[in-house]
Amino acid sequence: MEKQCIGIDISKDYLDCCFGTSDSFQNQKFGKSKRFKNDYCGYKELLQWSDEQNASREVFYVMEATGVYYEHLAYFLNEHHCKLSVLLPNMVKHYSRSLNVKTKTDQKDSEVLCRLGLERKLRTWNMPTKIMRDLKFLSREYREVKAKINQAKNQLHAKHHSHDCPVSTQKRLKTQVSLLEVQVSEIESELRLLVMSDTEFSDKVKKICSIPGVSFITTICIIAETNAFALITNGRQLASYAGLDIQHNQSGNKEGKTRISKKGNSFIRHSLYMPALCATRFNPLMKEFYNNLKDRKPVKKIAVIAVARKLLILTYKLWKSNMEFDPNYIENKKIDRVAPAYTG
Repeated sequence: MEKQCIGIDISKDYLDCCFGTSDSFQNQKFGKSKRFKNDYCGYKELLQWSDEQNASREVFYVMEATGVYYEHLAYFLNEHHCKLSVLLPNMVKHYSRSLNVKTKTDQKDSEVLCRLGLERKLRTWNMPTKIMRDLKFLSREYREVKAKINQAKNQLHAKHHSHDCPVSTQKRLKTQVSLLEVQVSEIESELRLLVMSDTEFSDKVKKICSIPGVSFITTICIIAETNAFALITNGRQLASYAGLDIQHNQSGNKEGKTRISKKGNSFIRHSLYMPALCATRFNPLMKEFYNNLKDRKPVKKIAVIAVARKLLILTYKLWKSNMEFDPNYIENKKIDRVAPAYTG
């Protein structure tokens, strides 16, 4: 059976598209690349061009997650019931290297994406719901404003201890801090109202918040960044998505450092660090695990990251099972099976 694919290289203003086919013997054919504008008219022309290529309804669109420029096209294709896959740039980069591609142009990149779609079975992109999109925007805004508050407070501290700093400068910084703190409160209130608008969703969030050390904001960040674990099927996949997967460096007699990849969603990693520190003090199970690992590792931060990984996977398990945190249940089931430890 013939497989058809359209690879789309996306920039701010243009879409470079390549149509390709593959038969049952893996013989591939690629057409000439076509350029469209990255706007609504260009999207309609893209669908018309697809029909002109004698593309069937099973044609698969493959694109790269280039910032936010892919979003309008992805939603447009989804609304027109087209099958598409949105790939991480890192995956496309490594695949391109495997082909030994020496030339990098928009047209060549679209052909690489098309070839990738023909050779591999990719996951279909699912459009997030309105509530999930809003939660993602608000949770990221919350983090950005909190970072600005910390920056302004550090500046205020420096000015306060500087010699003969104008009072007006300190006054403006204090006003800035107060304004940002009001904005943080507004964002959190908006997040809570949004969650409360869906009773079932709100109930599941409360159950996640029953984990000692995991706050409402942390829960929302994890849920929003993973689209409520829509494409997550196991704990290891989730850890990899967050960049908390373990990278080994061993060859023959050489034993290099074992570390986390950090090739994943940085928002999830950052949101879990402080909860992990809290869990090492107030969550009995995590505290015991932390103390045991801390004594065996040269750096305490390794144990903290391992706790963060456990909290992430525990959140996933509770969300999928729709259960509250029960330390007795977790201990009976052995927590290491619920959340594999980071041992590097």
